[in-house]
Amino acid sequence: MSRAVIYETFGGPEVLELREVPEPHAGPGEVRVRVTAAGLNPMDWLIAAQPEAAAQFGITVPAGFGYDFAGVVDEVGDSATGFAVGDRVYGGAMGRAAADLVVVDTRAGAAEGLWHTPEGISDEVAATLPVAGMTAAAALTAIDLRSGDTVLIGGAAGGVGVFAVQLAKLAGARVLGTASEGTFEFLRGFGAEPVTYGPGLADRVRAAAPEGVTAATDLFGTETAETALALGVPPERISTVAAGPNPPGGARATGGMNAGPDDMTRISDAILAGTLTVPIAATFPIEKIRDAVTMQAGRHVHGKIVITL
Repeated sequence: MSRAVIYETFGGPEVLELREVPEPHAGPGEVRVRVTAAGLNPMDWLIAAQPEAAAQFGITVPAGFGYDFAGVVDEVGDSATGFAVGDRVYGGAMGRAAADLVVVDTRAGAAEGLWHTPEGISDEVAATLPVAGMTAAAALTAIDLRSGDTVLIGGAAGGVGVFAVQLAKLAGARVLGTASEGTFEFLRGFGAEPVTYGPGLADRVRAAAPEGVTAATDLFGTETAETALALGVPPERISTVAAGPNPPGGARATGGMNAGPDDMTRISDAILAGTLTVPIAATFPIEKIRDAVTMQAGRHVHGKIVITL
């Protein structure tokens, strides 16, 4: 037997239970990973709380929990290539990451990714990368961000935002980031110029960047996208990741599934080079999963939350 976080009904953190479950094994083309860390994302608790969100990912109850993980390969199935027992890895496992053991399909075209963890990157940091890193990269690629741009990033202090801000700076852009005032110093540490979200955002952006904004990405809802449209940013240079399939004004909807094949390597190389930092706001043992999700769902986390096993 092994342990996994399971929920039988949709709801808040109270529905999550750490249970003994049958030990999974790697089948053909699969590897099994002994998980050491699992990174939390807003989509994890949204899926657990909302049946309609779960349905988008083909999840029905009872279900496991989480997506991002890191650990060590401890079992390799027939015909699985590229990984060996003892390899440190990180990746994604939809609805299965918060568990002692995760089985991942390594065959070409598999929906979930698995990467080798570079020396110099801890499992805790690696476990934060797949969803946030790839979503941020896709959001910036969708707007063709380039050196010299002035980009407005909505939700800049969140888990995806801290990646987007730093990737935008590395691309040579000037970054304005929407946030609450309590996160301003945090964002300035990453090179962003913070502006308070909420009513009057367009006026505050005009004051901060009187020469204008050339691109925008909205990582929280639609306020930033709508503001960018009002400021005259062309819709093809505005992306959203949480506004559904039809964002306002013809802006581009995107997400981690649209990231490029080399984006994860680019992000890990930047971490190793010291030009991208992953702020970990808190770590919780898996026995405290409810506390961790409660903190995540509060939407006031500066950086990432990691579950340790």
